[in-house]
Amino acid sequence: MSDMTTRFAEIVGAHNLLTGDAVPDDYSHDEELTHPPQKPAYVAKPATAEEVAQLLMAASESGTPVTARGSGTGLSGAAIPRPDGLLISFERMNAVLEVDTTNQVAVVQPGITLTELDAATADSGLGYMVHPGELSSSVGGNVGTNAGGMRAVKYGIARHNVVGLQAVLPTGEIIRTGGKIAKVSTGYDLTQLIVGSEGTLALATEVIVKLHPRLDHAATVLAPFADLDQVMAAVPMVVASGLGPYILEYIDNMTMAALVHTQNLELGIPDSVRDSCQAYLVVGLESRTAERLDQDVERAGELLAEAGAADVYVLEGASARKLIEAREKAFWTAKAIGADDIIDTVVPRGSMPKFLAATREMALAAGGAAAGCGHAGDGNVHLAILCPDHDKRKKLMSDIFALAIELGGAISGEHGLGRAKTPYFLKLEDPAKVALMHRIKRSFDPAGILNPDVLFAEP
Repeated sequence: MSDMTTRFAEIVGAHNLLTGDAVPDDYSHDEELTHPPQKPAYVAKPATAEEVAQLLMAASESGTPVTARGSGTGLSGAAIPRPDGLLISFERMNAVLEVDTTNQVAVVQPGITLTELDAATADSGLGYMVHPGELSSSVGGNVGTNAGGMRAVKYGIARHNVVGLQAVLPTGEIIRTGGKIAKVSTGYDLTQLIVGSEGTLALATEVIVKLHPRLDHAATVLAPFADLDQVMAAVPMVVASGLGPYILEYIDNMTMAALVHTQNLELGIPDSVRDSCQAYLVVGLESRTAERLDQDVERAGELLAEAGAADVYVLEGASARKLIEAREKAFWTAKAIGADDIIDTVVPRGSMPKFLAATREMALAAGGAAAGCGHAGDGNVHLAILCPDHDKRKKLMSDIFALAIELGGAISGEHGLGRAKTPYFLKLEDPAKVALMHRIKRSFDPAGILNPDVLFAEP
């Protein structure tokens, strides 16, 4: 056994350390499409923050690169380890430590999955409302990527729902940030600095998340439109109406066809309507009472008709659930249709028509295609990029990201940069901002061990 193997085994126990051929393939990748799997030299499974601290101290002293892993469902390659590195898996740190109904928060460990947290909070009538497409993802992964999902239009992203952390610095120091409090104006907000940092600054070992009331009545309104511009014109009408949708999604016709085929959806839309429309708007509404929900659904239908919808369909029960589940599985659908890459660019909501039209034209000019769906309520565009020529695809994606930034947006809205998008970030972002981020990184991580291929790696 090497010196580092012995040291890591002393910290977590020999049965919680994997090396060499004992490392399963699953630890070598996340769900990002373009980077090859890469096994780490070591996989450690700590059970406490103190064990995480000791692992990071040992790694800092030896210069061993460290990658954190929750469920491995990320889409940017941030969980792909170095071949000479240590992967810290939080699978054993997966407890709900407290459900505090008075303060409407839960205190959880980072390895808890969203499905497990949802079940643990169900009896309280409250829930954690950050729902990215994959509910087997972990809360720690939510923290790392600043996850969002379809409900962000009403409930916000992880940044709005994580109010406190216990985190371990690469130096081995354990800190607490924030807490069970609604606001704080005392020094720098370290919670929000760590949220979205993709495991490059510190590793969260406890997370305090907001809980929201679960509403008993919900319905989904589906409206096909002749073109995407009409969809985007309808979005601000719905937002300004006071209906407070918890889902506000657009789906282009190519993606809807793929969802219907791969997920066996029966939406009751006549062929004549389906063939004539170019995009759909999905509006999810919820309420405390059935009567109020009916009123809101009726008003939503009126607004969508005024905006030019070809028709309006109200989905309830199983049909509504299947459509939302299919939308959540859009990434798997993109894989099924042979996507070469995926992006989750975000632009101001009002710029979505221009961005999407330009993206389609750029993809066609490159000999490929860009199809997708997205969170119309917050400008987050999810596109499957079909362009098998590597060089043309890289140029196409760089042009798409550059346009998003020009329109006031950003490369990623919720997946993070990871290994996959870091080269574009370094090419397109303001060098002064990158330099400032690098100085922050060095303050947290002087040895440079945490996820060294993310944010600051060379293209």
